[in-house]
Amino acid sequence: MAAVAERKAGQLGYAEISDLLGAEAESLLNFNTPKIAKENIHVPSADWVDRIWAPSDRPIPVLNNLQRLFGTGRLANTGYVSILPVDQGIEHSAGASFAKNPIYFDGENIVKLAIEGGCNAVASTLGVLGSVARKYSHKIPFVLKFNHNELMTYPNKFDQIVFGSLKQAADMGCAAVGATIYCGSAESGRQIVEVSKMFQQAHELGMATILWCYIRNDKFKVEGKDYHTSADLTGQANHLGVTIEADIIKQKLPELNGGFTALNSGNSSYGKLDKRMYTELSSDHPIDLCRYQVANCYMGRAGLINSGGASGSNDLAEAVKTAVINKRAGGMGLISGRKAFQKPFKDGVMLLNAIQDVYLSKEVTVA
Repeated sequence: MAAVAERKAGQLGYAEISDLLGAEAESLLNFNTPKIAKENIHVPSADWVDRIWAPSDRPIPVLNNLQRLFGTGRLANTGYVSILPVDQGIEHSAGASFAKNPIYFDGENIVKLAIEGGCNAVASTLGVLGSVARKYSHKIPFVLKFNHNELMTYPNKFDQIVFGSLKQAADMGCAAVGATIYCGSAESGRQIVEVSKMFQQAHELGMATILWCYIRNDKFKVEGKDYHTSADLTGQANHLGVTIEADIIKQKLPELNGGFTALNSGNSSYGKLDKRMYTELSSDHPIDLCRYQVANCYMGRAGLINSGGASGSNDLAEAVKTAVINKRAGGMGLISGRKAFQKPFKDGVMLLNAIQDVYLSKEVTVA
């Protein structure tokens, strides 16, 4: 790990990526027997907009903005994306989110981090992006996240409510808008209808759409296992997301499988399942689990970007591992926030660059 620890600039090589993966390097870098073959999915490429979205019903201005997003940053014109998302000031409270690095109370530093970090886009709130729109919206694609879960209601509740309008997003030149749906929650029906209508309007206004396809229900925790990150449940959430024409799906990296099976144990009945979902369409391998998420995005026609997760003690290695799994599964990139902004600025830039290096590496291939 010494070579990686001393790295200050330049692109991570294959050996350094392998070094960061440690004992998992062999399993993750050499896995080449996925249940769903590579030939059956749409692999990200430089001609992504022409090949995938041009034949669709997306209006020409949407294609222009998608091309702008795919043509920005260190991953420009590769078909892959690296996005910095910072809406944690609302979703997790500003004090708790920015105490580690208070410079990010000033939203300008969020945009600066995305630019210096070589990202394709920056995703944030109406307030953050609006406060610096005239200075930066022409320098990096903006993604306005228009709904959030607020933590002021007592006791805390978990619901996504609209904070901004699509006209405001269009007026500040956003390339895309983003939203979250808590699939499986009591409020999910309303959220699906609400976001579906706003995504349609976003396309009419020329903006692309990104959906945070998270699942949320206390009943998804069964006998000590948390199925909020199961491949089958998150995969179905992805399928709901592409149904309302999300152009890109954001999803947590799957950590296990069998959510539908667990929720149908005993006298309970939930959803529909086929045992072949677990035997012929996936396995316990992390790349297979993620490939199942890709499959539920119309075999990758809508790009799958996985989230970077919370900041911890080994962020660089964890971020690189997530990027390797996503890329090798056929995903489109990472959308990593807390691992980058909850550390000194230059270290945040380095982490974002390390993620991008995985997608730039010709040796890290799609399985």
